Amino acid sequence: MVKLNNIYTRTGDAGETGLVDGSRILKDHPRAQAIGDVDELNSAIGLALVHVTSDEARAMLGRVQNELFDLGADIATPGEEFVPSEMVLRVVQSQVDRLEAEIDAMNTQLAPLRSFILPGGGEAAARVHLARTVARRAERSVVTASRHDPINPLARIYLNRLSDHLFVLGRHLAKDGGGDILWQPGATR
Repeated sequence: MVKLNNIYTRTGDAGETGLVDGSRILKDHPRAQAIGDVDELNSAIGLALVHVTSDEARAMLGRVQNELFDLGADIATPGEEFVPSEMVLRVVQSQVDRLEAEIDAMNTQLAPLRSFILPGGGEAAARVHLARTVARRAERSVVTASRHDPINPLARIYLNRLSDHLFVLGRHLAKDGGGDILWQPGATR
């Protein structure tokens, strides 16, 4: 278990942050940006959870929040070996598979899409859609970081699948908030 006695350490005052192996990088390094975007995604999901009342959706998002901490640790662990161990957290295929199974289960309860949808459909759905856009940004950050350093390929895949998951969950939650808001191309011309 992690034990945090001091919240401030002053070790980042010079614009650097520490990685899992003790090495340090600048806070604007692509790896640090990816870690920060994953952290922001976790916060966006936390904000959405304040408005989600479905026990099933809350359980899914709770699992995701925990996995996002694991994902942040994965990205913060340098090296080219991506096998998890007791001391090394890595995203694994079974986590991606679970997201896909949840997407498929939610999709069976939704009408087929006939248009792009606009974010909305109630407070919870709108906040989940906002978290989806943060997930896409985190994914882009991981892609950028992986051009500089080896990053677990499943980190990128997990974020890609998570953004799909959040899209479908947003639609699922919108059912209680009036349904999908369909895009009407050129409607205001």
